Amino acid sequence: MADELAADIKSVILTEGQIRGIVQRMGAEISRDYEGRNPLIVAVLRGAFVFTADLLRSITIPCEVDFMAVSSYGDGVKSSGVVRIIKDLSTKVEGRDLIIAEDILDSGLTLSYLVELLKGRGPKSVSVAAFSIKDIPNHAPAINPEYVGAHVPNEFIVGYGLDYAEKYRNLPYVGVLKPEVYQG
Repeated sequence: MADELAADIKSVILTEGQIRGIVQRMGAEISRDYEGRNPLIVAVLRGAFVFTADLLRSITIPCEVDFMAVSSYGDGVKSSGVVRIIKDLSTKVEGRDLIIAEDILDSGLTLSYLVELLKGRGPKSVSVAAFSIKDIPNHAPAINPEYVGAHVPNEFIVGYGLDYAEKYRNLPYVGVLKPEVYQG
């Protein structure tokens, strides 16, 4: 199966080793910044579940985790601009330090909406840990994460939780999907 999926990858941009180093660095930064606190890590499903699991293991201070599922893409490759909450948090966030774990940030519109939604629930703080930020020429994202893993090219990125049509999440690296896969 992995070979079948790998055949659709144009190039690998982050190897397993690079990913491990990025996540360990981010976990160390969060551990330092939240020393003495018990942040709630909010994983944005589905794409961020792999990153969140690794991030949790790299954080050395007490923390908790909960999950939200939001959608602004439907089945397409471009955001529809309409954000739907598919699964909400089960943890009360009032007075808590929240860290939203996100897989990839491109326009930032969905994440910006999510940050504002969660701020409206009365947390002590809300910050963002984005595994990757897509470098889009002449475009600044609607939100600037406090923790950034890596910058990736403005191409269709898959692997390490990122998908196209629910495939490729299980690749242990991050790669660029061949255009003929999603255009054809």
